[in-house]
Amino acid sequence: MEPPRLTSRAGPICNSTYITTVTMLGVPDPEPHRVAGSDVSSDPTDESGWRPLHALLRKLDGDIARIYADRSISGFTPRQVRPLIKLSRQGPMTIRQLASALGVTHSAASQTAAALVKAGYVRLRAGADARTRSIGLTAKGKEVVPLLEAEWRATQEAISELESEIPYPLGQVVCDLESALGRRSFYERISERIPDDL
Repeated sequence: MEPPRLTSRAGPICNSTYITTVTMLGVPDPEPHRVAGSDVSSDPTDESGWRPLHALLRKLDGDIARIYADRSISGFTPRQVRPLIKLSRQGPMTIRQLASALGVTHSAASQTAAALVKAGYVRLRAGADARTRSIGLTAKGKEVVPLLEAEWRATQEAISELESEIPYPLGQVVCDLESALGRRSFYERISERIPDDL
């Protein structure tokens, strides 16, 4: 099994400087240990190395969502901005093509498309054959794209500004993590800590 690939709105994080990795600096890599399940009395979910990372991502996405709320634009999440921009730039495409363009699973692209259809930003049409459907922007979708692109560029500039204020570039954090995972996968690091008899 391959280690999970950290991603952001912009795709693989190692190829961007997305801020959501900043708290990974504070997540220690404890020494391997094996604890029998019957010896553990506390709830393991009380501790989470991921919680600060997810909390930061929610906060940042919340701030981006406020940009749209300030302009009375609703019906999508910050994570759905990229699909709308892709459809604007590349034109209508099948769900499979959209999934490929975004680097996500067919199921994820299908769910995103369904949410955007419900909000009125895209429409689904029959494709070249009965098994395929094409997704394209509606007039409502086309109307919001200029703001989406402006927000995207402003967000990248804000990330660069944040990076200038911290001693360790965020993009480097992710590349260093991916390098470490290349030496020993996340799967291996987790597996070695779970008792063999479980």
